[in-house]
Amino acid sequence: MTVLIVTHSQDNDAVDRVAAAVEARGVRARRFDTDRFPTETTISILDEPGVGDSRPRGWIVGPQGELALEEISAVYYRRSQVGGRIPADLDPQLRAPSIEESRRVVHGLMAMLQAGGVFVLDRLEVVRRAQLKSLQLALARRVGLEVPRTLVSNDPTAVRAFAARNPEGIITKMMASFAVLDEGGREQVVFTNPVSEEDLEDLEGLSLCPMTFQERLTKAVELRVTVVGDQVMAASIDSQSLPRAQEDWRREGAAFAQAWQRYELPPAVHAGTLALMDALGLNYGAFDFVVTPQGRHVFLEVNPAGEYMWLLETPGLPIDEALADLLCGRGKRRSAVVDPH
Repeated sequence: MTVLIVTHSQDNDAVDRVAAAVEARGVRARRFDTDRFPTETTISILDEPGVGDSRPRGWIVGPQGELALEEISAVYYRRSQVGGRIPADLDPQLRAPSIEESRRVVHGLMAMLQAGGVFVLDRLEVVRRAQLKSLQLALARRVGLEVPRTLVSNDPTAVRAFAARNPEGIITKMMASFAVLDEGGREQVVFTNPVSEEDLEDLEGLSLCPMTFQERLTKAVELRVTVVGDQVMAASIDSQSLPRAQEDWRREGAAFAQAWQRYELPPAVHAGTLALMDALGLNYGAFDFVVTPQGRHVFLEVNPAGEYMWLLETPGLPIDEALADLLCGRGKRRSAVVDPH
């Protein structure tokens, strides 16, 4: 039995923590750095009649040696940078299809393993569906979680009307996390930002890119709720303690690294997170909530591949152990999307 951990060579220590926890359970852990494929790692998938049974056979050969595909008992799909080491100066007409062909091999490998009964955390088609933020909000409401008033639009008139209906103000954010490079080549992450009156007067940029707008919530604390199978692990941060973090705590992520505290969710919110995981068919999810001064727990989003490394130092949040249990068949696994109604 071998757990294949799909990631890239620059990933953080969370990979090693999970691998160690898997090995402690008597199961082999094997790391597959996707940025090393196809330049430094080889994949061979053999599907031909007369070799014994109907299952495709093959192997992965990389820095850790050779792994027969038949040995893989579970896959942890954490990160991907397929083709990351294909030379950047290769003709773009050749580099783009090289990366795409390599990506299809990796995705095909995981789909083939899953079709053969191998547990994949989480399946690509499930992750892609779960990443749709409008779907998340609709399903969260249906399972009983409170969600903020939200508008997704590229229509300036609709945005101004939405702002007028929210006298406490609105914020704007993107559905996908990304960064842009400034003139010095430094990454500038696009965070959640408040929308000012001046912003409302100049919304022409929406004709090039739609955005998400939500009511501006007063915050007591913010929560990161990590769900692995049926284990729910919540932590809180006082994001209002630092001015730059009041709209988006990630602006002060490093400063807050040691400040997260274990948090006990109300029973209804605890049940709601599990119900949303069921509705999305996810085995892993990183939830973001705002807790208002009145005690309302407002769901913002769930990231099906959200980071958790900084939370491993928070007492009572053994996320790596929970992942190892699930990968080794010791925890509840969700195998299909279940509609809540």
